[in-house]
Amino acid sequence: MDAMQSDCDVAFTDWQSWHGISWVKAYQFVARLQTRIAKAAKAGDWRKVRSLQRLLTKSSSAKVLAVRKVTENKGRKTPGVDKQTWGTPDEKWSAVLNLSNKGYKPLPLRRIHIPKANGEKRPLGIPTMRDRAMQALHLLALEPVAETVADPHSYGFRRERSTADAIEQVRNVLGRKASAQWVLEGDIKGCFDNISHDWLVANVCMDKGILRKWLKAGFIETGTLFPTHAGTPQGGIISPVLANLALDGLQHELTTLFKTVRAGRVAKVNLVRYADDFIITGSSKEFLELEVKPLVEKFLAIRGLRLSEKKTKITHVTEGFDFLGWNVRYFNRMLVTQPSKKNIKAFLQKIRDVLRARKAASQAEVIEKLTPIVRGWANYHRSQMASKAFAQCDHQIWAALWRWANRRHPNKGKRWIKRRYFTCLKGRDWRFSERDKLLPVLVGYRKRPHTKIMAEANPFDPAFDDYFSKRLAKRMDKTLEGRRKLRWLWWWQEGECPICNQKITRETGWHLHHIIKRSQRGSDKLTNLVLLHPNCHMQHHVKEGNGAAGISMFK
Repeated sequence: MDAMQSDCDVAFTDWQSWHGISWVKAYQFVARLQTRIAKAAKAGDWRKVRSLQRLLTKSSSAKVLAVRKVTENKGRKTPGVDKQTWGTPDEKWSAVLNLSNKGYKPLPLRRIHIPKANGEKRPLGIPTMRDRAMQALHLLALEPVAETVADPHSYGFRRERSTADAIEQVRNVLGRKASAQWVLEGDIKGCFDNISHDWLVANVCMDKGILRKWLKAGFIETGTLFPTHAGTPQGGIISPVLANLALDGLQHELTTLFKTVRAGRVAKVNLVRYADDFIITGSSKEFLELEVKPLVEKFLAIRGLRLSEKKTKITHVTEGFDFLGWNVRYFNRMLVTQPSKKNIKAFLQKIRDVLRARKAASQAEVIEKLTPIVRGWANYHRSQMASKAFAQCDHQIWAALWRWANRRHPNKGKRWIKRRYFTCLKGRDWRFSERDKLLPVLVGYRKRPHTKIMAEANPFDPAFDDYFSKRLAKRMDKTLEGRRKLRWLWWWQEGECPICNQKITRETGWHLHHIIKRSQRGSDKLTNLVLLHPNCHMQHHVKEGNGAAGISMFK
């Protein structure tokens, strides 16, 4: 109890404004409590877990980190039903002061619909900024528990895990000569919309009153308030973790089918799950149909869920199946994982839609819009066997660009159009470019094998700190490939922002800061540059403008 009290004392600082926050102290305090929560959860001491969670959610350190998270993510400019966003430092600081469980009542969500890959629309609930901050606050206390009790081969909406890890696990369980030959492709019908509220309140280790309020908040669509009787809204920060907690335990349930370890190995049952999409391998079609599928249905029914009859099927690996945008098929005595036809079609359609919407746009604007789409799709698929798909898509993209260029100049000859919009670079002709802007080609992205994360790795367990640091270093090395100056600075700073001492990642973003300003004739040499988080960079300049002591940029 003394240690807990000392931790509590650290949280009450003399911060007076948003830019006066000591981010180092805030992150350190929260990290220490999260580590203790994970340790208690691993030991099964749930009373201590709940006590530490209450301490964390009441701390000022957790509150400032929660507000920072919701004001720096992609949805920070999207308002809820109250039409408010927190854009200024004063608004953020006021939000921190008002973030409390006492008297808290969430507002209904603003319901919108976004298109799905199959042409249908998915409902999305947008909470208010205050509700988002409250969810982020309680997520800080819930996430260590969720990571500790999670299924080892669950990869969706979890720290340090991705679709690339999921597809590599699929290769592990299907890619050997003695691997299973049959696969149950599982898809849960309306997973986020149908999870039982009673099950969540009874089984999720967090403040029950707050959770019940979020689940029953309702949503507003076309000016009408609708109540919510089941499900957790897509769009809430904490919703993916709640959905994961509802589905965790399936891997353990599958082991109950077998009396001995040897029987399990003979049946070759393996689960790979990403959010609500999963596959289960098996030695025979009959075993998956008569034993595994009923067990899965029973497991889901307790949580108010059921399998989608249209999307759930049992497939032989030689026929192939689609999973997370890849097609997996055993062909010619090897497992082939390549972009699925459906995924390729959606990607090319997106390219054509961009060009169709920019018939009169400049070439530079088109390149600027298409580059992140091409780069993102290539980086997603380059860990698998995508070279053939890349070449085919490059041809289709060229054809679309050629039609776009010809439409703009109906009275010009083909040779003139080629000279105007395309160039030859390093022996490769027909490169779509204008001056210093160049549209990347997919075949330029060579295959980059992905190293799958260890199944038992937990980012809240100090024993895995070195492991995750090495993985981050490799990932950032690839992210900053071709940007020598940024990569050198990242390594020189040991991957940390010198102001808050937290890791600089692709998700956090970065800002290249000049120690001596350019206006004061500061150079672009490496000795005058440092990588900072965007928020830390802003805080540094505010303190500098107020005459505060300068921040030491190097340890």
